[in-house]
Amino acid sequence: MTLRFHPVILSGGSGTRLWPMSRKLLPKQFLALLSEHTLFQETALRVRQIAGCEPPIVVCNDEQRFLAADQLQEIGVEAAPMILEPVGRNTAPAIAVAALAALERDPQALLLVLPSDHTITRPEVFCEDALQALQLAQRGFLATFGIVASTPETGFGYIERGPALQGGGWKVASFREKPDRAAAEAFVASGRFLWNSGMFAFSAAKYLEELKRLHPAMLAAARDAYAKSVRDLDFLRLDREAFERCPADSIDYAVMEKTADAAVVQTDPGWSDVGTWSALWAISSKDGAGNVAVGDVYLHDSAGCYIRAGKRHVSAIGLKDLVVVETDDALLIAAKDRSQDVKEAVSNLEANARTEHLSHTRVHRPWGYYESVDAGDRFQVKRIMVKPGAALSLQMHHHRAEHWVVVSGTAKVTRGEANLLVAENESVFIPIGMKHRLENPGKMPLYLVEVQSGGYLGEDDIVRFEDLYKRS
Repeated sequence: MTLRFHPVILSGGSGTRLWPMSRKLLPKQFLALLSEHTLFQETALRVRQIAGCEPPIVVCNDEQRFLAADQLQEIGVEAAPMILEPVGRNTAPAIAVAALAALERDPQALLLVLPSDHTITRPEVFCEDALQALQLAQRGFLATFGIVASTPETGFGYIERGPALQGGGWKVASFREKPDRAAAEAFVASGRFLWNSGMFAFSAAKYLEELKRLHPAMLAAARDAYAKSVRDLDFLRLDREAFERCPADSIDYAVMEKTADAAVVQTDPGWSDVGTWSALWAISSKDGAGNVAVGDVYLHDSAGCYIRAGKRHVSAIGLKDLVVVETDDALLIAAKDRSQDVKEAVSNLEANARTEHLSHTRVHRPWGYYESVDAGDRFQVKRIMVKPGAALSLQMHHHRAEHWVVVSGTAKVTRGEANLLVAENESVFIPIGMKHRLENPGKMPLYLVEVQSGGYLGEDDIVRFEDLYKRS
Protein backbone atom coordinates (compact mmCIF):
# COMPACT_ATOMS: atom_id res chain seq x y z
CA MET A 1 0.00 0.00 0.00
CA THR A 2 1.39 3.41 -1.00
CA LEU A 3 2.16 5.75 1.88
CA ARG A 4 0.28 9.05 1.37
CA PHE A 5 1.93 12.23 2.64
CA HIS A 6 1.59 16.01 2.44
CA PRO A 7 4.69 18.05 1.54
CA VAL A 8 5.06 21.31 3.49
CA ILE A 9 7.25 23.80 1.64
CA LEU A 10 8.52 26.66 3.81
CA SER A 11 9.29 29.75 1.79
CA GLY A 12 9.98 32.60 4.17
CA GLY A 13 13.77 33.05 3.96
CA SER A 14 15.56 36.17 2.73
CA GLY A 15 18.96 34.80 1.69
CA THR A 16 20.88 38.02 2.38
CA ARG A 17 24.28 36.34 1.95
CA LEU A 18 23.50 35.80 -1.74
CA TRP A 19 23.11 39.53 -2.36
CA PRO A 20 23.09 41.18 -4.89
CA MET A 21 21.11 38.39 -6.61
CA SER A 22 18.93 37.63 -3.60
CA ARG A 23 16.84 40.55 -2.33
CA LYS A 24 13.91 41.07 -0.01
CA LEU A 25 11.31 41.05 -2.82
CA LEU A 26 13.12 38.31 -4.78
CA PRO A 27 14.95 36.06 -2.29
CA LYS A 28 17.17 33.16 -3.27
CA GLN A 29 14.45 30.49 -3.31
CA PHE A 30 12.83 32.26 -6.28
CA LEU A 31 16.07 32.48 -8.29
CA ALA A 32 17.30 30.03 -10.95
CA LEU A 33 20.83 29.63 -9.61
CA LEU A 34 21.71 26.13 -10.81
CA SER A 35 19.24 25.15 -13.52
CA GLU A 36 16.35 26.49 -15.57
CA HIS A 37 14.16 26.13 -12.47
CA THR A 38 14.30 28.17 -9.28
CA LEU A 39 15.19 26.50 -5.97
CA PHE A 40 11.52 26.77 -4.97
CA GLN A 41 10.43 25.05 -8.18
CA GLU A 42 13.10 22.36 -7.82
CA THR A 43 11.81 21.59 -4.32
CA ALA A 44 8.23 21.17 -5.56
CA LEU A 45 9.30 19.04 -8.54
CA ARG A 46 11.64 16.85 -6.46
CA VAL A 47 9.07 15.90 -3.85
CA ARG A 48 6.53 15.08 -6.56
CA GLN A 49 8.76 12.18 -7.63
CA ILE A 50 7.94 10.30 -4.40
CA ALA A 51 4.98 7.92 -4.64
CA GLY A 52 2.05 9.01 -2.50
CA CYS A 53 2.74 12.74 -2.75
CA GLU A 54 -0.30 14.97 -2.19
CA PRO A 55 -0.44 18.61 -3.41
CA PRO A 56 2.04 20.68 -1.40
CA ILE A 57 1.12 23.02 1.44
CA VAL A 58 3.16 26.18 0.88
CA VAL A 59 3.79 28.67 3.68
CA CYS A 60 5.06 32.05 2.51
CA ASN A 61 4.75 35.73 3.34
CA ASP A 62 2.30 38.20 1.87
CA GLU A 63 4.83 40.06 -0.29
CA GLN A 64 5.88 36.91 -2.15
CA ARG A 65 2.49 35.26 -2.59
CA PHE A 66 2.01 35.98 -6.29
CA LEU A 67 5.62 35.18 -7.07
CA ALA A 68 5.27 31.77 -5.42
CA ALA A 69 1.93 31.10 -7.11
CA ASP A 70 3.28 32.06 -10.55
CA GLN A 71 6.34 29.84 -10.17
CA LEU A 72 4.21 26.84 -9.20
CA GLN A 73 1.89 27.51 -12.13
CA GLU A 74 4.89 27.55 -14.49
CA ILE A 75 5.75 23.95 -13.55
CA GLY A 76 2.16 22.69 -13.35
CA VAL A 77 1.97 22.29 -9.56
CA GLU A 78 -1.09 23.39 -7.62
CA ALA A 79 -0.66 24.15 -3.92
CA ALA A 80 -3.32 23.09 -1.43
CA PRO A 81 -3.37 25.52 0.21
CA MET A 82 -0.91 28.43 0.05
CA ILE A 83 -0.83 29.86 3.57
CA LEU A 84 0.17 33.50 4.07
CA GLU A 85 2.00 34.54 7.23
CA PRO A 86 1.16 38.15 8.16
CA VAL A 87 4.42 38.36 10.16
CA GLY A 88 7.43 36.07 10.44
CA ARG A 89 7.39 33.79 13.48
CA ASN A 90 10.07 31.26 12.47
CA THR A 91 9.49 27.62 11.52
CA ALA A 92 7.70 26.09 14.53
CA PRO A 93 4.48 28.18 14.18
CA ALA A 94 4.61 27.95 10.36
CA ILE A 95 4.67 24.16 10.54
CA ALA A 96 1.88 24.22 13.14
CA VAL A 97 -0.56 25.99 10.81
CA ALA A 98 0.46 23.67 7.96
CA ALA A 99 -0.29 20.69 10.22
CA LEU A 100 -3.71 22.12 11.05
CA ALA A 101 -4.44 22.56 7.33
CA ALA A 102 -3.36 18.98 6.56
CA LEU A 103 -5.50 17.50 9.34
CA GLU A 104 -8.61 19.16 7.90
CA ARG A 105 -8.23 17.00 4.79
CA ASP A 106 -6.62 13.91 6.29
CA PRO A 107 -6.91 12.92 9.99
CA GLN A 108 -3.89 10.60 9.52
CA ALA A 109 -1.82 13.19 7.64
CA LEU A 110 1.91 12.60 7.41
CA LEU A 111 4.01 15.70 6.71
CA LEU A 112 7.30 15.99 4.82
CA VAL A 113 8.64 19.43 5.78
CA LEU A 114 11.11 21.01 3.36
CA PRO A 115 12.83 24.40 3.12
CA SER A 116 12.35 25.90 -0.34
CA ASP A 117 15.89 27.26 -0.71
CA HIS A 118 18.03 24.11 -0.60
CA THR A 119 19.37 22.09 -3.49
CA ILE A 120 19.84 18.34 -3.91
CA THR A 121 21.95 16.92 -6.74
CA ARG A 122 20.94 13.26 -6.23
CA PRO A 123 17.15 13.37 -5.97
CA GLU A 124 16.83 9.58 -6.26
CA VAL A 125 18.76 9.21 -2.97
CA PHE A 126 16.61 11.85 -1.31
CA CYS A 127 13.38 10.18 -2.44
CA GLU A 128 14.47 6.78 -1.11
CA ASP A 129 15.51 8.19 2.27
CA ALA A 130 12.37 10.35 2.46
CA LEU A 131 10.28 7.18 2.34
CA GLN A 132 12.28 5.80 5.28
CA ALA A 133 11.66 9.02 7.21
CA LEU A 134 7.93 8.84 6.45
CA GLN A 135 7.84 5.24 7.68
CA LEU A 136 9.40 6.43 10.95
CA ALA A 137 6.78 9.19 11.08
CA GLN A 138 4.05 6.59 10.67
CA ARG A 139 5.49 4.79 13.73
CA GLY A 140 5.19 7.93 15.87
CA PHE A 141 8.68 9.40 15.53
CA LEU A 142 9.56 12.97 14.64
CA ALA A 143 12.17 12.26 12.01
CA THR A 144 14.83 14.59 10.73
CA PHE A 145 17.33 14.20 7.90
CA GLY A 146 21.00 14.13 8.88
CA ILE A 147 23.42 14.83 6.05
CA VAL A 148 26.65 12.84 5.93
CA ALA A 149 29.27 15.36 7.08
CA SER A 150 32.01 15.40 4.43
CA THR A 151 33.91 18.37 5.93
CA PRO A 152 34.09 20.03 9.38
CA GLU A 153 31.68 22.87 8.58
CA THR A 154 31.26 25.52 11.29
CA GLY A 155 28.21 27.09 9.65
CA PHE A 156 25.87 24.11 10.22
CA GLY A 157 24.23 22.61 13.26
CA TYR A 158 24.92 18.91 13.95
CA ILE A 159 22.86 15.89 14.98
CA GLU A 160 24.42 13.13 17.05
CA ARG A 161 23.21 9.61 16.28
CA GLY A 162 22.01 7.49 19.17
CA PRO A 163 20.90 3.84 19.18
CA ALA A 164 19.90 2.26 15.87
CA LEU A 165 16.17 1.74 15.32
CA GLN A 166 14.66 -1.45 14.01
CA GLY A 167 13.82 -1.00 10.34
CA GLY A 168 16.31 1.82 9.78
CA GLY A 169 17.28 5.16 11.22
CA TRP A 170 18.60 6.11 14.65
CA LYS A 171 17.30 7.73 17.78
CA VAL A 172 18.72 11.23 18.18
CA ALA A 173 21.26 11.45 21.01
CA SER A 174 21.71 15.24 20.84
CA PHE A 175 21.51 18.36 18.73
CA ARG A 176 24.58 20.60 18.68
CA GLU A 177 24.80 24.26 17.78
CA LYS A 178 27.17 25.56 15.12
CA PRO A 179 30.58 24.49 16.52
CA ASP A 180 33.99 26.07 16.38
CA ARG A 181 36.58 24.53 14.06
CA ALA A 182 38.07 22.15 16.61
CA ALA A 183 34.66 20.83 17.69
CA ALA A 184 33.55 20.41 14.06
CA GLU A 185 36.67 18.39 13.30
CA ALA A 186 36.00 16.17 16.33
CA PHE A 187 32.38 15.70 15.26
CA VAL A 188 33.34 14.56 11.76
CA ALA A 189 36.15 12.31 13.01
CA SER A 190 33.76 10.51 15.39
CA GLY A 191 31.47 9.33 12.58
CA ARG A 192 28.43 9.85 14.83
CA PHE A 193 27.56 13.40 13.84
CA LEU A 194 25.54 14.54 10.83
CA TRP A 195 24.74 17.99 9.47
CA ASN A 196 21.30 19.24 10.45
CA SER A 197 19.46 19.76 7.14
CA GLY A 198 16.28 21.40 8.44
CA MET A 199 14.10 18.73 6.73
CA PHE A 200 11.59 16.70 8.76
CA ALA A 201 8.91 14.01 8.58
CA PHE A 202 6.22 13.37 11.18
CA SER A 203 2.48 12.99 11.52
CA ALA A 204 0.61 16.27 11.80
CA ALA A 205 -1.16 15.03 14.94
CA LYS A 206 2.10 13.99 16.63
CA TYR A 207 3.75 17.34 15.94
CA LEU A 208 0.78 19.27 17.37
CA GLU A 209 0.68 16.94 20.37
CA GLU A 210 4.34 17.66 21.15
CA LEU A 211 3.90 21.39 20.53
CA LYS A 212 0.95 21.45 22.94
CA ARG A 213 3.06 19.74 25.60
CA LEU A 214 6.18 21.88 25.08
CA HIS A 215 4.79 25.25 23.93
CA PRO A 216 1.02 25.45 24.62
CA ALA A 217 0.92 29.24 24.08
CA MET A 218 2.45 28.86 20.62
CA LEU A 219 -0.06 26.19 19.60
CA ALA A 220 -3.00 28.19 20.99
CA ALA A 221 -2.02 31.29 18.99
CA ALA A 222 -1.43 29.23 15.84
CA ARG A 223 -4.83 27.54 16.21
CA ASP A 224 -6.52 30.90 16.69
CA ALA A 225 -4.75 32.41 13.67
CA TYR A 226 -5.77 29.44 11.53
CA ALA A 227 -9.37 29.35 12.81
CA LYS A 228 -9.78 33.06 11.97
CA SER A 229 -8.03 32.82 8.58
CA VAL A 230 -9.82 34.02 5.47
CA ARG A 231 -9.71 32.97 1.84
CA ASP A 232 -8.13 35.53 -0.47
CA LEU A 233 -8.22 34.30 -4.08
CA ASP A 234 -6.14 31.08 -3.97
CA PHE A 235 -4.50 32.02 -0.67
CA LEU A 236 -5.34 31.36 2.97
CA ARG A 237 -4.58 34.52 4.94
CA LEU A 238 -3.86 33.91 8.65
CA ASP A 239 -5.36 36.32 11.16
CA ARG A 240 -2.73 38.95 11.89
CA GLU A 241 -3.66 39.77 15.49
CA ALA A 242 -3.70 36.12 16.53
CA PHE A 243 -0.50 35.20 14.70
CA GLU A 244 1.36 38.19 16.14
CA ARG A 245 0.68 36.71 19.61
CA CYS A 246 2.48 33.55 18.57
CA PRO A 247 5.96 33.21 20.18
CA ALA A 248 8.67 33.06 17.51
CA ASP A 249 10.87 29.97 17.59
CA SER A 250 12.39 27.37 15.29
CA ILE A 251 11.17 23.79 15.21
CA ASP A 252 14.64 22.70 16.40
CA TYR A 253 14.49 24.74 19.62
CA ALA A 254 10.76 24.46 20.22
CA VAL A 255 10.28 20.73 19.60
CA MET A 256 13.09 18.61 18.17
CA GLU A 257 15.67 19.28 20.92
CA LYS A 258 13.12 18.58 23.67
CA THR A 259 11.05 15.66 22.39
CA ALA A 260 11.86 12.09 23.44
CA ASP A 261 10.74 10.80 20.04
CA ALA A 262 13.30 12.43 17.72
CA ALA A 263 14.80 10.11 15.10
CA VAL A 264 17.31 10.74 12.34
CA VAL A 265 17.70 9.28 8.88
CA GLN A 266 21.26 9.45 7.57
CA THR A 267 21.37 10.58 3.96
CA ASP A 268 23.88 11.77 1.36
CA PRO A 269 21.75 13.23 -1.48
CA GLY A 270 24.17 15.94 -2.63
CA TRP A 271 22.53 18.46 -0.30
CA SER A 272 23.43 22.11 0.07
CA ASP A 273 21.63 24.97 1.78
CA VAL A 274 23.14 27.31 -0.85
CA GLY A 275 23.74 29.73 1.99
CA THR A 276 26.69 31.65 0.53
CA TRP A 277 28.42 32.34 -2.76
CA SER A 278 31.21 29.96 -1.75
CA ALA A 279 28.60 27.23 -1.17
CA LEU A 280 27.14 27.91 -4.61
CA TRP A 281 30.64 27.76 -6.12
CA ALA A 282 31.23 24.40 -4.41
CA ILE A 283 28.22 22.70 -6.03
CA SER A 284 28.49 24.31 -9.48
CA SER A 285 30.27 22.94 -12.57
CA LYS A 286 33.80 24.34 -12.89
CA ASP A 287 36.39 24.74 -15.60
CA GLY A 288 39.88 23.26 -15.43
CA ALA A 289 41.10 26.09 -13.19
CA GLY A 290 38.23 25.71 -10.74
CA ASN A 291 36.28 28.72 -11.97
CA VAL A 292 32.50 29.04 -12.22
CA ALA A 293 31.42 31.49 -14.92
CA VAL A 294 27.75 32.40 -15.44
CA GLY A 295 26.65 34.81 -18.15
CA ASP A 296 28.84 36.86 -20.50
CA VAL A 297 32.20 36.29 -18.78
CA TYR A 298 35.77 36.25 -20.09
CA LEU A 299 38.37 34.63 -17.84
CA HIS A 300 42.15 34.91 -18.20
CA ASP A 301 44.77 33.58 -15.82
CA SER A 302 42.17 33.23 -13.04
CA ALA A 303 41.52 30.33 -10.68
CA GLY A 304 39.00 29.27 -8.05
CA CYS A 305 36.60 32.13 -8.79
CA TYR A 306 32.83 32.50 -9.01
CA ILE A 307 32.01 35.13 -11.66
CA ARG A 308 28.40 35.94 -12.54
CA ALA A 309 27.45 38.53 -15.16
CA GLY A 310 23.89 39.84 -15.31
CA LYS A 311 23.42 42.12 -18.31
CA ARG A 312 26.93 43.45 -18.86
CA HIS A 313 30.08 41.72 -20.01
CA VAL A 314 32.59 40.90 -17.25
CA SER A 315 36.30 40.31 -17.93
CA ALA A 316 38.31 38.76 -15.09
CA ILE A 317 42.11 38.78 -15.36
CA GLY A 318 44.56 37.42 -12.83
CA LEU A 319 41.97 36.77 -10.13
CA LYS A 320 42.16 34.03 -7.50
CA ASP A 321 39.46 32.76 -5.15
CA LEU A 322 37.18 35.76 -5.64
CA VAL A 323 33.42 36.18 -5.99
CA VAL A 324 32.28 38.74 -8.56
CA VAL A 325 28.52 39.17 -9.08
CA GLU A 326 27.16 41.87 -11.42
CA THR A 327 23.54 43.01 -11.62
CA ASP A 328 21.82 46.04 -13.16
CA ASP A 329 22.29 48.20 -10.08
CA ALA A 330 24.98 46.59 -7.93
CA LEU A 331 28.38 44.88 -8.09
CA LEU A 332 29.77 42.54 -5.44
CA ILE A 333 33.49 41.74 -5.21
CA ALA A 334 34.50 39.56 -2.28
CA ALA A 335 37.10 37.03 -1.22
CA LYS A 336 35.46 33.64 -1.57
CA ASP A 337 36.32 32.70 2.02
CA ARG A 338 34.55 35.87 3.22
CA SER A 339 31.19 34.97 1.67
CA GLN A 340 29.52 34.94 5.08
CA ASP A 341 30.28 38.66 5.39
CA VAL A 342 28.08 39.69 2.44
CA LYS A 343 25.32 40.27 4.99
CA GLU A 344 27.42 43.19 6.25
CA ALA A 345 27.00 44.89 2.87
CA VAL A 346 23.25 44.40 3.14
CA SER A 347 23.26 45.88 6.64
CA ASN A 348 25.13 48.90 5.29
CA LEU A 349 22.48 49.43 2.60
CA GLU A 350 19.72 49.21 5.20
CA ALA A 351 21.51 51.64 7.54
CA ASN A 352 21.85 54.19 4.75
CA ALA A 353 18.19 53.88 3.65
CA ARG A 354 19.14 52.60 0.21
CA THR A 355 17.02 50.25 -1.90
CA GLU A 356 19.50 47.90 -3.61
CA HIS A 357 18.84 45.22 -0.97
CA LEU A 358 15.06 45.40 -1.39
CA SER A 359 14.44 44.82 -5.09
CA HIS A 360 16.07 44.51 -8.47
CA THR A 361 15.46 46.99 -11.26
CA ARG A 362 12.86 44.44 -12.46
CA VAL A 363 10.05 44.19 -9.91
CA HIS A 364 7.52 41.36 -10.24
CA ARG A 365 3.82 42.02 -9.79
CA PRO A 366 0.83 39.63 -10.06
CA TRP A 367 -0.04 41.14 -13.46
CA GLY A 368 3.52 40.97 -14.85
CA TYR A 369 6.50 43.20 -14.04
CA TYR A 370 7.99 46.64 -14.40
CA GLU A 371 11.62 47.48 -15.00
CA SER A 372 13.33 50.76 -14.15
CA VAL A 373 15.10 52.19 -17.19
CA ASP A 374 16.07 55.72 -16.15
CA ALA A 375 15.30 58.28 -13.44
CA GLY A 376 16.17 61.88 -12.68
CA ASP A 377 14.78 65.05 -11.18
CA ARG A 378 10.96 64.88 -11.49
CA PHE A 379 10.93 62.02 -14.03
CA GLN A 380 11.19 58.24 -14.18
CA VAL A 381 11.09 55.80 -17.12
CA LYS A 382 9.91 52.21 -16.82
CA ARG A 383 9.44 49.25 -19.14
CA ILE A 384 6.21 47.41 -18.32
CA MET A 385 5.05 43.88 -19.22
CA VAL A 386 1.42 42.87 -18.64
CA LYS A 387 0.56 39.18 -18.90
CA PRO A 388 -2.25 38.06 -21.26
CA GLY A 389 -5.64 38.64 -19.64
CA ALA A 390 -4.10 40.51 -16.69
CA ALA A 391 -4.91 44.01 -15.47
CA LEU A 392 -3.44 46.58 -13.14
CA SER A 393 -5.70 48.02 -10.47
CA LEU A 394 -8.09 50.89 -11.15
CA GLN A 395 -6.04 53.63 -9.52
CA MET A 396 -4.98 57.25 -9.38
CA HIS A 397 -1.92 59.22 -8.30
CA HIS A 398 -1.79 62.48 -6.34
CA HIS A 399 1.66 63.55 -7.41
CA ARG A 400 2.52 62.16 -10.83
CA ALA A 401 1.29 62.03 -14.41
CA GLU A 402 2.02 59.08 -16.71
CA HIS A 403 2.59 58.76 -20.44
CA TRP A 404 2.28 55.23 -21.87
CA VAL A 405 3.72 54.21 -25.24
CA VAL A 406 2.75 50.72 -26.45
CA VAL A 407 5.75 48.85 -27.87
CA SER A 408 4.16 45.46 -28.56
CA GLY A 409 0.58 44.22 -28.27
CA THR A 410 -2.64 46.13 -27.67
CA ALA A 411 -3.55 47.84 -24.41
CA LYS A 412 -7.03 48.40 -23.05
CA VAL A 413 -6.89 51.66 -21.09
CA THR A 414 -9.44 53.12 -18.71
CA ARG A 415 -8.87 56.90 -18.65
CA GLY A 416 -11.41 58.66 -16.49
CA GLU A 417 -14.81 57.76 -17.97
CA ALA A 418 -13.32 56.72 -21.34
CA ASN A 419 -12.23 53.23 -22.44
CA LEU A 420 -9.56 53.13 -25.13
CA LEU A 421 -7.73 50.55 -27.20
CA VAL A 422 -4.12 51.64 -27.69
CA ALA A 423 -2.20 49.77 -30.39
CA GLU A 424 1.51 49.34 -31.07
CA ASN A 425 3.33 52.68 -31.61
CA GLU A 426 0.39 54.59 -30.12
CA SER A 427 0.37 56.41 -26.80
CA VAL A 428 -1.92 57.77 -24.11
CA PHE A 429 -1.45 60.42 -21.39
CA ILE A 430 -2.79 60.07 -17.82
CA PRO A 431 -2.92 63.42 -15.96
CA ILE A 432 -2.34 63.75 -12.20
CA GLY A 433 -5.45 62.78 -10.23
CA MET A 434 -7.22 60.89 -13.06
CA LYS A 435 -8.56 57.38 -12.43
CA HIS A 436 -6.98 54.88 -14.81
CA ARG A 437 -6.36 51.22 -15.46
CA LEU A 438 -4.12 49.29 -17.84
CA GLU A 439 -5.23 45.87 -19.17
CA ASN A 440 -3.97 43.32 -21.66
CA PRO A 441 -6.97 41.89 -23.56
CA GLY A 442 -4.75 39.87 -25.91
CA LYS A 443 -3.18 36.42 -25.88
CA MET A 444 0.43 37.63 -25.97
CA PRO A 445 2.36 39.71 -23.42
CA LEU A 446 1.83 43.48 -23.66
CA TYR A 447 4.97 45.65 -23.53
CA LEU A 448 4.99 49.39 -23.11
CA VAL A 449 7.21 52.23 -21.95
CA GLU A 450 5.94 54.42 -19.13
CA VAL A 451 7.26 57.94 -18.53
CA GLN A 452 6.32 59.33 -15.11
CA SER A 453 6.64 63.02 -14.27
CA GLY A 454 5.85 64.94 -11.11
CA GLY A 455 7.04 66.07 -7.73
CA TYR A 456 6.93 62.63 -6.09
CA LEU A 457 7.39 59.32 -7.93
CA GLY A 458 7.34 56.76 -5.10
CA GLU A 459 5.46 53.47 -5.47
CA ASP A 460 3.31 54.35 -2.46
CA ASP A 461 1.59 57.14 -4.40
CA ILE A 462 -1.18 54.78 -5.48
CA VAL A 463 -4.86 55.02 -4.50
CA ARG A 464 -6.56 51.77 -5.54
CA PHE A 465 -10.31 51.68 -6.22
CA GLU A 466 -10.61 48.17 -7.69
CA ASP A 467 -8.05 45.37 -7.84
CA LEU A 468 -8.31 41.82 -9.18
CA TYR A 469 -5.62 40.76 -6.73
CA LYS A 470 -7.20 42.29 -3.61
CA ARG A 471 -4.20 44.42 -2.72
CA SER A 472 -4.89 47.26 -0.30
